[in-house]
Amino acid sequence: MKSAKITQLVANPKAAAFAIPETEFTPRVRKAIQMLIHEVERLSRQSAETRARLEDLIRTADQDMLLPVLNRRAFMREISRFIAFAERYGTRASLIYFDLDQFKAVNDAYGHAAGDAVLRHFCAQLSGNIRDSDILARVGGDEFAVILAHGSLEQAKEKGAALMQVLREQPPSWNGREVNLTFSYGAHELHAGETADIAMEQADRAMYAQKRAAAKPPKP
Repeated sequence: MKSAKITQLVANPKAAAFAIPETEFTPRVRKAIQMLIHEVERLSRQSAETRARLEDLIRTADQDMLLPVLNRRAFMREISRFIAFAERYGTRASLIYFDLDQFKAVNDAYGHAAGDAVLRHFCAQLSGNIRDSDILARVGGDEFAVILAHGSLEQAKEKGAALMQVLREQPPSWNGREVNLTFSYGAHELHAGETADIAMEQADRAMYAQKRAAAKPPKP
């Protein structure tokens, strides 16, 4: 018995070849197959749209409500990822924790709109002076943090000092007036075996130690 002849659906160039015997390839079968192909294409489009919506929701869930940077939840996940790199490959990375000094006074003196503008300015200064491989987030109302990829503790301290100088040279302004703004920072190198919470706590402690040291009056 000879093999059945394979018929290809030429009516739809996107359709695959179907192994259907010539005797069974009736108009009714053709119509059913075309309806099936259209349904598969519809489901495929719906699936792509659903994936796009989910990706958009994930991005929204990870982004700060005011600034175009990660929020705390997403940043903690990134810390865990870099700690995993340290455990598996010995890759170095460091964390810098920033806290704006006397930020409440800015809101009290100029209003919350000015406070938001100051936050945007500070965020822009940070993002403009780190690498694409580094991770920036707003982790509190006036608190920010950066993961320096492949950065040592000493490099993190140097980066914090450099950013402080940048802010001195380019302070924020509101309604044509410069707004006095300083910040404190603390650095911590990520280590294998620690958690994201411990890493943030260590960087936070280093930040408060620097803040206390800066507040001490100079010795006579």
